[in-house]
Order: sequence, then structure tokens, then C-alpha cells
Amino acid sequence: MIIDCHMHLNNYSEVPVSLEERFQRLVAQLDKHSIDRGFVITSYAANERRPSITKVLDIVKSEPRLSVIEGMSLSGRAPFDLAATEERLRRGEVIGLKLYPGYEYFDPTDGICEAIYDLAMTYDVPVVIHTGDTYNVRAKIKYSHPLHIDEVAVDHPDLKIVMAHLGNPWFRDTAEIIYKNPNVYADISGLVLGDIKTGFEQWLANQVKEIIGFAGDPDKLLFGSDWPIVNVGPYLRLIDHLDLTDEEREKILWRNTAELFRIPESPPKAKRERKPQEAIRE
Repeated sequence: MIIDCHMHLNNYSEVPVSLEERFQRLVAQLDKHSIDRGFVITSYAANERRPSITKVLDIVKSEPRLSVIEGMSLSGRAPFDLAATEERLRRGEVIGLKLYPGYEYFDPTDGICEAIYDLAMTYDVPVVIHTGDTYNVRAKIKYSHPLHIDEVAVDHPDLKIVMAHLGNPWFRDTAEIIYKNPNVYADISGLVLGDIKTGFEQWLANQVKEIIGFAGDPDKLLFGSDWPIVNVGPYLRLIDHLDLTDEEREKILWRNTAELFRIPESPPKAKRERKPQEAIRE
């Protein structure tokens, strides 16, 4: 079983691509890479390139393998309606919330985040928080440094936190934070754009190995890609480079995510027959 906990339906191409076509491409990725479940994360903005939470929920409802994490805007670039978000959580339409420090100019310790943390704890869902490097050069990474997460975790011990992107490039800070705080996890998504170049792939694998070695086990790591900013195949190959036992591999690829997000272990049926995983890793 594979769960990709970090995917998008945003259009990052200069060429206009309809939401329906992006959705079909995402479903094709699930098929191609034998992904049993994918989590679609909505953006901090809502426009023609970044669909709103309502549009995303509407288009993914036909695909049982997809779940939605709602991105929250604290800058006004997307509608902010906490009551509507709470209703979506109550109905089980979204399985988590996401904050975008760096892309938006606040850090996770800012008081403006408290209502979101309270809501996540009330409904026992994780908050995914962007950490580290950013896709947008206009972002300010002082807000997305992973050390902010330690303070949030200490002040909110009942809050489940996922550090997106391993805090790249501050991998050692991430290792300490997930080791120290029982309520903090990290996903391996979005470490580079597109494909992982030969040579750099092994360097990245060594960083992840160090995190696992420091933490003592891979129980805090979640598999994610960040598609379509990146390609899924190289992230599956990255797992192959970690020299994991079968049990450790299973934890990263799906079990840690399933336990954290309370996802049933029995995968939903795909709309179409999928190829064996071994046949699709380029």
C-alpha cells in the first residue's frame, strides 16, 4: 500500500490547463505509480490557477482514492471562513488543515494561528505546516524555518503537526524537532523541482537516513511527493535508496500516515486496473 500525503491540483505550468484536465492527470499518477490513496492539499490562494476548497471537494468526490487537506489563507488571498471550515471537518470532507508560512508573512507561533490550532485539536486532525525552502522567490523563508515548529509543539502538546518538506535544507533541525516532540511528524515531499538528478538522489537519501538515525526509527516520516511540482517516480526511488527493512518501508510509505490521519488500512478500489508498482518506476 502507498499513501501520497502531499499532492495538489494547482496549475504550475505557464500553459493554461483546465481543472478537469489537472484532475485527470492526478488520477493517472495514482494509476501509474500504484498509489492507493492521495491527499490533495488546497492553496493559500484561490484563483484560476489555484482552485478553491469548494472546487477541489467537488471534483475529487468521484475518486474514492483522494482525500482533501484544506489550505488556510491568513493573508486574504483565499476566502477565510472558519465556520465553513469547521463544517467541512465535522462532515469529514477534509482530513486536515495546512498553513503556508513563508508564502504568507507570518510564522507558526503567531497568535493568528491559534484559532486554526484549536479547530484542529477539536476535530483531532493534523495541521500540515510548510517548512523550509519555497517554490516562490517572493516568499520569505525566515517565516518557514523549522525551529518555529518546536515552540508550537511545546505550547500545543495535543496538536498533531506535520512539517512539510523535512524543513529542507535544515534537515538536522527537523531531525531534532521530530525526535524531541511526540506530536510532530514530517513528510519527504517537494525536496527538488521536477526530477531528482543522479548523484543528488544519493545525497538526499543520506539526509533522510541521518534523520532516521537521529530519531532512532522512521515512525515520524510520511511519504509524499508534492505532485505536480515534482514527479512521483523519483520520490519512490528515494525510498529505495534508504536501505530500509520491509517493516520500515511500510511505515514510511503508508502506515505512519494512515495512523496519523486515521485512514482505514483497507485501500479503496480504483476506478480502473493499475499496473504493478515494479513496472512503473522509470
